[in-house]
Amino acid sequence: MKLGTHASGFGPQIQIDMERIQTAEKLGYDSVWTAEAWGNDAITPLAWIAAQTSTIKLGTAIMQMPARTPAMCAMQVMTVDQLSGGRMLVGLGPSGPQVIEGWHGVAYGKPLKRTREYITIMRKIFKREDKVSFEGEFYQMPYTGPGSSGLGKPLRSILHGRADIPIYTATISPKGIETAAQVADGFIPIWTTPAGLGSFKDSIEAGFAKAGGGKDWADFEIMPTVQVMVNDDIEICRKLFRPMVALYVGGMGARNKNFYNDHITRQGWPDAARKIQDLYLDGKKQEAAGEVPDDLVDALALIGPRERIRDQVAEWKESVATTLLVGGDPRAVELMAELCL
Repeated sequence: MKLGTHASGFGPQIQIDMERIQTAEKLGYDSVWTAEAWGNDAITPLAWIAAQTSTIKLGTAIMQMPARTPAMCAMQVMTVDQLSGGRMLVGLGPSGPQVIEGWHGVAYGKPLKRTREYITIMRKIFKREDKVSFEGEFYQMPYTGPGSSGLGKPLRSILHGRADIPIYTATISPKGIETAAQVADGFIPIWTTPAGLGSFKDSIEAGFAKAGGGKDWADFEIMPTVQVMVNDDIEICRKLFRPMVALYVGGMGARNKNFYNDHITRQGWPDAARKIQDLYLDGKKQEAAGEVPDDLVDALALIGPRERIRDQVAEWKESVATTLLVGGDPRAVELMAELCL
């Protein structure tokens, strides 16, 4: 099993622990990943990290598709890939309607259709086999719709990108996973248990069938994010972890449109998911965190003393995951290398 690690979280100031990332690189970690929400972007920190590392792969988990055109995304990706010596990994996602329409000011639309169009265009740009033309529901190249000058023309990237830069999607819904298996090189699920990963099998195989060409499990990466907390006091770990779960399950979306709430419900905690959301949306964040069950925390995260984490990680090793994206402090980074590499 390969390991990756996250580079930074979100807050009023961007903070990147380069010492932890460089330690992960020395320990044999495969990749490091940045993110974006409605503050710092994902690609700029990755360029910063690229300049201070030499072998670890550089991923975005995730770049919000509606925030930039497919061509702009490809330009950013190819630039970092060349500057880093071919280490770029692309993680894409649709985000959610509250962020896309509220922050970026564009229509959320149909996320799966957008994903298919977006990746198709990016691959055309990477390959440089011809000038890029595309006629889709979301993207037209050249654009000839309302307000166009009529002067647009198909272009080929000046920069010679690597044709096989991997593209992954961040998804947790059955149809989203099917789409990833059809058009991407893998996917990045969040808030997923080892058993939950197993439930994706039918969606993945349906996507492989749509892709054709003999695509199968050997061609596909599954990279769940797993928080790791090393502490002899399990209750302290659970207390620290619960607010993160409550934020996503309760607050990352509207009452009738929260992908994370739906995901936890599908994995077997419908009552808890409903209570967490009701409390969170009523402004009772602490009470919402208190409703996150112990067994859900234990299934989602690797927490507690070293010996307990060693026993817990066995279930992840036996799952369909190909890479674990580790969140946690330097002790967590070192322990996971000891247990998995």
